[in-house]
Amino acid sequence: MAMRAAASAPRGLRRFFCTNTTKPSLSFPFISPPSSGAQPARPVAEPSTNLFVSGLSKRTTSEKLRDEFSKFGEVVNARVVTDRVSGYSKGFGFVNYATLEDAAKGIEGMDGKFLDGWVIFAEYARPRPPPGQPINNMPPQYGRQ
Repeated sequence: MAMRAAASAPRGLRRFFCTNTTKPSLSFPFISPPSSGAQPARPVAEPSTNLFVSGLSKRTTSEKLRDEFSKFGEVVNARVVTDRVSGYSKGFGFVNYATLEDAAKGIEGMDGKFLDGWVIFAEYARPRPPPGQPINNMPPQYGRQ
């Protein structure tokens, strides 16, 4: 059906239906090219010994996380955040290294790598906001003062 619509569409509309255009100027008009001075989507946290690891499998344990990250330095603590009811991983965890250099090596060595069949992402953990501050500019909820 889409092929028939693309064949009968006027030349100006054909680029909306066809992704394999031969001319580079006929790319999708609604996708803007990335600008060279683009800001990252999320601010990067300051280097610390505490790493945030996301993309973990439900079967990943704290021991497995410690074993994999200990290849890059001395791990002080590794913890997978788990669901209280099921006991399975929520998909993220934290790894604490002894030094900043070990933490940098851990990020370099494990960011974008496979662990238990899933691609994981490692980055410096951002500190928690102080209690009492609204999160995401939301007003306080009823009953929480």
